[in-house]
Parts: sequence; structure tokens; C-alpha cells
Amino acid sequence: MTTLKITRRIALFGGISALSGCSAVAALNSAGVPLDTFDLLPAGGATSGRRTSHSLLVALPQAPAAIASDRIVVKPDPASITYLPAARWSDEAPVLLQSLLIRSIAATGRIGYVGRSDGGPVPDTALLVRMDAFDVNVMPDGTMLAKVDIALTVLDDSNQRLIASRSFSQSAPANDDTPAAIVAAFQTALNSLLPTATDWVMRNA
Repeated sequence: MTTLKITRRIALFGGISALSGCSAVAALNSAGVPLDTFDLLPAGGATSGRRTSHSLLVALPQAPAAIASDRIVVKPDPASITYLPAARWSDEAPVLLQSLLIRSIAATGRIGYVGRSDGGPVPDTALLVRMDAFDVNVMPDGTMLAKVDIALTVLDDSNQRLIASRSFSQSAPANDDTPAAIVAAFQTALNSLLPTATDWVMRNA
């Protein structure tokens, strides 16, 4: 799959912010900086297999402050964080991932309803999501590695009973350090992670 590049627009903030350790995200308040905006595509699991008429609501993913923004996180080393200059996601990363999960699950055609937790019918099951990594790691040799690391938990909504829980992790190298190549690496990682996660959800929803 290829990434979708959205029209350049003026962002409300820009530049690179650096973080260290558990520091809070520095305020990004520079106005008028044009940022290329990038979206990511869903990747559905198998269309054959267990089917259910259940309704599933996907909660907004929990994420560390550094990830919970629309900036593309870059980790020059394990203890520091910056943001990719002149580029941003089409939405805050947790909202983007929530949408990708919903669209990927819906694409299987194997569930009665799937949507966001802030709307829709009373659910049979709920999917809780934690984002542990959604960033680009700079490797010792200078190459860039996009990493997505999430934990999923399926709950019975009627009694909050835990049905299943599992972590999913995938990474992919970028061809170079340009925003387009880095976003393509994220898409490659998601093209593997989302179908696997979707099939697991469908076995437990």
C-alpha cells in the first residue's frame, strides 16, 4: 500500500522540540510554519473466518505525552525525543491509530458494528488500546527505523470481564530520512501489524 499525502497547510505550531527522560512535551507555539501533512491507510485482516453480529467500540488509545500529538516523533537515542521538522500527521497519533483500527476491522466484513467509543450503539465488547511506541528510531549507523508498538485488550462491556489481551509490535526501515520515506516505513510496519491485530480482535470480539 502507498501512503496518502495531504495538501500542505499552515500548522499552529512547528519546529523541533526536544525531550529528555520523563520531561513533559515542550510547548510548540510557533505559528505560521508550513508543515507537510501525512495520512496512513488501514490494512484489514482476513475476510473469511469467525463472524459475529456483535458491536465493538474502540477506545481512544492511551499514549505518552510525546506520542499524543500530531507531530512525527523521532528518537535520536533511547533517552531523547525530537520531532520530524516540516511534517505532521493528519491528526493526533492516538486518533489516527483509533481510526486505522476501526477501518481495518470493518474492512473484514465479519462484525456487526465497529466504531469509536464516544458514539454508536451499546457495545457487546470494547477494545482498549495502549500505544507504547509510534516513532522513528535513529539507528547507530544513521538509518531510520519506524516502530509501532501497541497493546490491545478486549473486554465484555456488560460486566467488564477481560476476554483477551495481547501486545503487537512491528518495525520497518526507511529508505532515507525524508518525511515521505519515513511515513512509507510507518505504512509498511502497519501493513503487517494491522491485519495480525485485526484477526486477533475478530477471534475475541
